Amino acid sequence: MAHECDVVVVGGGIVGLSTAYAITRAAPGTRVTVLEKEPAPARHQTGRNSGVIHSGVYYRPGSLKARYAVRGAAEMVDFCAEHGIAHEVTGKLIVATDRAELPRLHALVQRGRENGIPVRELVPSQIAEYEPHVRGVAAIHVGTTGVADFTAVARTLARLAEEAGARVRYGCEVRSITRHAGRVVVGTGPAEIRARVLVNCAGLHCDRVARLAGTDPGMRIVPFRGEFYALAPARRHLVRGLVYPVPDPAFPFLGVHLTRGVDGTVHIGPNAVPALAREGYRWRDVDLRDLAGTAAFPGTWRIARRHWRYEVDEIHRSLSKRAFTAAVRRLLPDVTPDDLRPAPSGVRAQAVLADGTLVDDFLLTGSGPFVHVLNAPSPAATAALPIGREIASRALGSLTGAPRPSVASR
Repeated sequence: MAHECDVVVVGGGIVGLSTAYAITRAAPGTRVTVLEKEPAPARHQTGRNSGVIHSGVYYRPGSLKARYAVRGAAEMVDFCAEHGIAHEVTGKLIVATDRAELPRLHALVQRGRENGIPVRELVPSQIAEYEPHVRGVAAIHVGTTGVADFTAVARTLARLAEEAGARVRYGCEVRSITRHAGRVVVGTGPAEIRARVLVNCAGLHCDRVARLAGTDPGMRIVPFRGEFYALAPARRHLVRGLVYPVPDPAFPFLGVHLTRGVDGTVHIGPNAVPALAREGYRWRDVDLRDLAGTAAFPGTWRIARRHWRYEVDEIHRSLSKRAFTAAVRRLLPDVTPDDLRPAPSGVRAQAVLADGTLVDDFLLTGSGPFVHVLNAPSPAATAALPIGREIASRALGSLTGAPRPSVASR
């Protein structure tokens, strides 16, 4: 079976579906096909995160993450309201539990204000007004943070794109990419897709798709699993909204935080441990091909040398519920190990350069008929609508021959 289209999008997560939706809106009549290897959308990063609509308070002013988070948060709230998707603007607390964290907390205040985000500084008595069971020496309240059902957002984007003429095909894993007669030919096993432009939004597998297309991506996806617990229903009253620690700039992840979702469930986590497969949601999920690729990549060992102390602590908390609880108790002293229930984990598709640098911002590259999204970190779900428009613009530029930058940011 063969199918002709103008743009083929590889990946049915929130970014790929937002891209397809944006193309149909910007250029009606453009033939768009989305290929997703799973039987439904949002089965990996989109559907396995804490569901937070991020404000942008952490991100370097001027970065794509900062610009798209601030813009995307407002757009995501409006999109959810328009389409009846569960969401809530709760605000969040970032809490310093030790006086040594105060300079970093004050730096976040400045960064938030530079990004145009409303930030309120709190003393301990004011923390209790928002979160009576949370303890800290100081905090900031960020008013534009919220929560949403991102799986429902992805399903809605898929429906809207299909209503506008796009085709979303599930169970179609990309196995080959070649060029023939001015077309990109994508082999999926059951079908062959011929397109003028290919957009790679494959998330955990984006570097592999780039190499199939004959592109050296200059990076490798190194997967990190984020493990969550949920508070027992009888203890959910301990957390009203969203509570985060002050991030440690020496470690690339935010640390364990508390998140009340749209369904009332309070998730605690995630940690960040090396995953033994790109879709390794448990320690026993091992893929020898993935593991060999990660081990052979020099950037993996450079990360390990740089951050091994932190990773030892993260692995300890993964293997010891008591150690995990001790980390949570810095923010929430009343919690006990018996209050925590295992919850589904997620895997972060972390782009890493050969020198061990973790790519921090969105990374878009490609030339000719290819647009590759090689890093779409948090806040990708929050920023899905504006980042989808950016990718769509590049894809449509390829169709018309318009000039475009080779790299958006790295």
